[in-house]
Amino acid sequence: MKTSTQIVNICGRETPVRVYTVDAAIIGSGAAGLNCAHTLATLGCRDIAVVTEGLMMGTSRNTGSDKQTYYKLSATAAPDSVPDMAADLAAGGAMHGDLAFIEAALSLRGFYKLVGLGVPFPHNVWGEYTGYKTDHDSRMRATSCGPLTSKYMTEALEKAVLSENIPILDGFRAIEVLADRGRAVGVAALTDDVSLNPYGLALVAAGNVVWATGGPSAIYADTVYPESQTCGLGAPLAAGAEAVNLTESQYGLASTDFRWNLSGSYQQVIPRYISVDADGEEREFLRDYFPDTRSLSRAVFLKGYEWPFDPSKIGTRENRGSSAVDLAVFAETQKGRTVYIDYTRNPESINCLSDMDDTARDYLARSRADAPTPAARLRAMNEGAYKLYLDHGIDLEREPLKAAVCAQHCNGGLAGDIWYESTSLPGLFIIGEANGVFGVRRPGGSALNSTQVGSTRAAEKIAARVAEMTDAHYAVILPELSPETQKLLASMSKGGGETGDVLRERSVYARRMSRAGAFMRSPAEVRAALNETRAALAKQYSCADARSLRELSVNRDILLTQAAMLSAIADYIENGGKSRGSFVVTDKTAEELLASDERVEIDTAHSGELQYVSVTPDGGARIRREAARPIPKPEGDWFENVLADYNSKKVFD
Repeated sequence: MKTSTQIVNICGRETPVRVYTVDAAIIGSGAAGLNCAHTLATLGCRDIAVVTEGLMMGTSRNTGSDKQTYYKLSATAAPDSVPDMAADLAAGGAMHGDLAFIEAALSLRGFYKLVGLGVPFPHNVWGEYTGYKTDHDSRMRATSCGPLTSKYMTEALEKAVLSENIPILDGFRAIEVLADRGRAVGVAALTDDVSLNPYGLALVAAGNVVWATGGPSAIYADTVYPESQTCGLGAPLAAGAEAVNLTESQYGLASTDFRWNLSGSYQQVIPRYISVDADGEEREFLRDYFPDTRSLSRAVFLKGYEWPFDPSKIGTRENRGSSAVDLAVFAETQKGRTVYIDYTRNPESINCLSDMDDTARDYLARSRADAPTPAARLRAMNEGAYKLYLDHGIDLEREPLKAAVCAQHCNGGLAGDIWYESTSLPGLFIIGEANGVFGVRRPGGSALNSTQVGSTRAAEKIAARVAEMTDAHYAVILPELSPETQKLLASMSKGGGETGDVLRERSVYARRMSRAGAFMRSPAEVRAALNETRAALAKQYSCADARSLRELSVNRDILLTQAAMLSAIADYIENGGKSRGSFVVTDKTAEELLASDERVEIDTAHSGELQYVSVTPDGGARIRREAARPIPKPEGDWFENVLADYNSKKVFD
């Protein structure tokens, strides 16, 4: 990595800026970004750098569930194949078959690399990596290291990156993807170093830019993304990167004081759901929405397996499904009540296992978790899930958890081709959750697999491209900063706008998105929220110093991402789109939906197409659609031909 100082025109003034030059810059330091960096190094591409807002900030490092899942091709005696796994990945609809095939084909390669790096995935006495079924899975492909699977992955990959002496530029928040003649050539970033310029601005020139910043974490108020992770889709969107399937996200029940998914055993032990009003009056509310205790206990138990909200699992008054639990929680919050999940006592009318539905009772009995309280059952079945909260100062044997239906994962994201390179901005590769590889729904745990698959594919393509360079390194000429970045930097020269003011504005944006663009979507509210977001983008903001400038850049990122997502949602609804995946399109309240005897109508008309969206700096949108490509059928590939294409690098064309 070369370092130099260049003079840049900022707000009409010649300003010195530090410039770092590499063949490839990986923006983000989670499981995807770190694997990409390590894979590039092992492929001989060593003039690279990891550029990160904070090494300890991302989702991979800070989130999980009761048994955080890694989804892969089965490695046991159970029959499985790449086409079979690809079919399950694509079964939810609106997913390209070739991408599903790739996600399946490379899953074991990524998994066994992690095993080799020391990630403690369990195997039996014979060395077989057995698995279990997860949601939307037809086989027992899932495995887990416990609640902290992605944390272990990230730590192992970080150790591998450091062993290769790959430089990590820590504390660099990328605010612009620099593009020259329609190709990504680097990033502009804000740093804590104000020795050269008052903004803390630095530039990274790169022949290839890898975007690995995770999902749109800060756009919602009710979210299980870690507070430390900020948004990261706005900069590539502003540079012209196309997004895909931004209508599709995943929502589910989570604790909010300590952000964590309440899936799996957290539900299977049948905790008590209570809500509290402003005067502290407490009541159990699920009984209002279920015909009897057994159906209630069955729905709560199934919420463990069927954790993401799913409109097809709401059911009717006489036959409630697991997602009625999510709606009931939301109905209470719409009344101004605070919801808690309580493990200290059993729900009313449940005194022992025999009072539960047969499915829950038999599972708990087989798990030797027949203790008298939910907390005791949790400790018997999954001590690690109990200890996780204890390590964060919450004793589930003594206090309830504040909970809400939260945004957890974006199935959509920036659009990439079969090498995970942007479909509209060459030179920009998108990996991990930032890439909209998934469709309407996905098997649980497939996101962790995708971090390894996408990062490996991008690294292979970049390494092949670097090897073709006539000179030793890319020669990159950086363009001028965009008018939008100039406007952002100019906001600091205006003064005012303390960090607290910026954060208060951010909370307004987040509450608006949770109200209009989360798992309950009213057509009128979506359109109103989109107009408000565009109005917010048009405002001229001011900030006091480099710290508040950095926070203001996050706000700009949030607004651009929200504009893209709300535009996609509004277009989907206005073109006849109905409830699907993890959201319901309705003008009714949650309570009205639960009172209805009719099942929610699920969209099938749009499952064969993907929606692409591009946004302009003012929040305007261009939208197109593309038919889902089929799953490839390469059974007839002749080995000698594959070998020749691989050796000649034709496979990378």
